[in-house]
Amino acid sequence: MEKEKILVVVGPTASGKTATGVALAKKLDGEIVSADSMQIYQQMSIGTAKPTPEEMAGVPHHLMDFVPPDKPYSVAHFVEDATACIQDIHSRGKVPIVLGGTGLYINGLTLPWDFTAQDRDDGVRQLLEDRAQEHGPEGLYRELMAVDPDTAAGMHPNNVKRVIRALEIYRVTGRTKSEWDAEARSIPATYDYVMTGIHWERGELYDRINERVDQMFAQGLLEEVQALLDAGYGPELTSLKAIGYKELFPYLRGEQDLEETIRILKRDTRHFAKRQLTWFRKDARIKWFDFQAIGGPEALADQMAMYYKTIKEGN
Repeated sequence: MEKEKILVVVGPTASGKTATGVALAKKLDGEIVSADSMQIYQQMSIGTAKPTPEEMAGVPHHLMDFVPPDKPYSVAHFVEDATACIQDIHSRGKVPIVLGGTGLYINGLTLPWDFTAQDRDDGVRQLLEDRAQEHGPEGLYRELMAVDPDTAAGMHPNNVKRVIRALEIYRVTGRTKSEWDAEARSIPATYDYVMTGIHWERGELYDRINERVDQMFAQGLLEEVQALLDAGYGPELTSLKAIGYKELFPYLRGEQDLEETIRILKRDTRHFAKRQLTWFRKDARIKWFDFQAIGGPEALADQMAMYYKTIKEGN
């Protein structure tokens, strides 16, 4: 039986994903499944560039604005929720369109059989390596035995690199390596994914990012961050370590002026976009569409829809 083909649209921050996705949904009678690890959070709209009701233009958007800022949400949660959304959208005769810039989410959904080989977290790994350096490998191996005894049983306690990798998988995804391995062996991919991406010349994209940051401050970003702090959400939360939030804490503590805060946020967002591009450029499945050369979201959506239909029909 031929597998259903799901359209995926990726791109860096400020690349026009929302406008393109909405235009696509209207052309294909579709609904958006968001793959953005920060737009999941409630009370965090401006700093995450969450689309407004006007920008959504009546197109249903799923997996946005549904997780409290202090609640953990892993890649495994996303894969489970996104798969359920896709199935629901299909059951109603609509076309699911996966839209986002979080590479971990995209790979977790579209490459389940190779998930643990693809996705890493340098920060988590560094913390584990530091622990091994300071205290030796025994504590890490005991931790792995506690959370994933099947994997631990298959490796030597002194094989620090493998122990760290297994713990990294657990911390990043919320699931153990043995769980991912079992799933990879037993569950065939449910869908085929038609991967598309939005391309921008880097200088033009950076100009859009700088402009977006200015707009965020004009829309009340400082007030949004202060409201989160006032509600008891602290800077130590994963959600508030996101770009657009962590840069504002020094200003709110009186340690930095506003001009410097804005400069740092623009810089960090540009660096983030560069990392997104580096990630997606490694994925040979993605067909890239040039936003500027094609002429904006409507024309871009026309070409992406045509490409999707061609693949779907097997021509």
